[in-house]
Amino acid sequence: MDSPLFSFLGFAFCALVIFIAGKKLSYYGDLLAELTGMGKAWIGLILMSAVTSLPELMVGVSAAGFLGQADLAVGDILGSCAFNLGILSLMDVFVGKEHTLLNRASQSHVLAASFGIILSGMAGLGLFLDVDIAITPWVGLISLSFAAIYFLSMRTIFLYQQANPTVEDEPDHQSPFTLKQVIIRYAGMALIIIAAALALPYFAEQIAEYSGLGQSFVGTLFLAASTSLPEIAVSIAAVRIGSVNMAVGNLLGSNIFNIFILFLDDVFYTKGNLLQDASSSNLVSVFFTILMTATVIIGLSFPNRIKRWVMAWDTLVIFLLYLLNMILLYHLSAN
Repeated sequence: MDSPLFSFLGFAFCALVIFIAGKKLSYYGDLLAELTGMGKAWIGLILMSAVTSLPELMVGVSAAGFLGQADLAVGDILGSCAFNLGILSLMDVFVGKEHTLLNRASQSHVLAASFGIILSGMAGLGLFLDVDIAITPWVGLISLSFAAIYFLSMRTIFLYQQANPTVEDEPDHQSPFTLKQVIIRYAGMALIIIAAALALPYFAEQIAEYSGLGQSFVGTLFLAASTSLPEIAVSIAAVRIGSVNMAVGNLLGSNIFNIFILFLDDVFYTKGNLLQDASSSNLVSVFFTILMTATVIIGLSFPNRIKRWVMAWDTLVIFLLYLLNMILLYHLSAN
């Protein structure tokens, strides 16, 4: 049954399921925030970012634990981080000509972006170094630091937002469901995403074999794009209803959670050290993710700007950096 057409159709079907279920998941997550009384800005950064990263989590566990493919697992995570920032730049198109995306977002997102840079830098260090301090026979100190920094970042951001509450920028609406009904529907959409995401590494591996492209490039392009479909659905919906902070918080929070997923992937990858076994070409995505995130911080810190074109200069730079990232990865995979 294995054939190029079957692999591409299977990949496309799983991606479509993830996109549709991810959009529904964001809707029920929004209702959950209202019914539980949790802040929507906090939901975007913590709950929604973790939920929309479910495909990355399941793809990583499947690629690392079941297939033993370090490049697919690492390429998917780092590619998703870069792809999320590419999504963020394109969200600027949907906010209108009067304001820029990052100008409308709260400066509290600088904290999340800064932790994202720290975690990306640690991931790059793990890819670069040939040795690591072993905590278990296959999990090193760098991977363990991902978990420690992730929980530290969540606590720090929570304390900051408690001291500096953000005014919600989306209108409230009455939930048509009870809390129990929302939780059941929320869990159902999450299970659908998990099932579709588990099949993605298999199809991606076949595409890499048939196309002749390296697994780093396929993981960064195909897997990263498809597993980031929930982020696309959530962000577009949030921006269209005026909830810029939820959109930005979801994307930056997803990047923090993605690096935490590398720790979980390493736990399931028992063949050796995950980052050391992955291709060094993944460093390209690390470097460009850091450059794009730094540009986000500049955009958040530079107030009172007017957008003269479809995109502001900061989001345009982020988008161009993402394109350059993919071009370099393609050339590295082709050589």
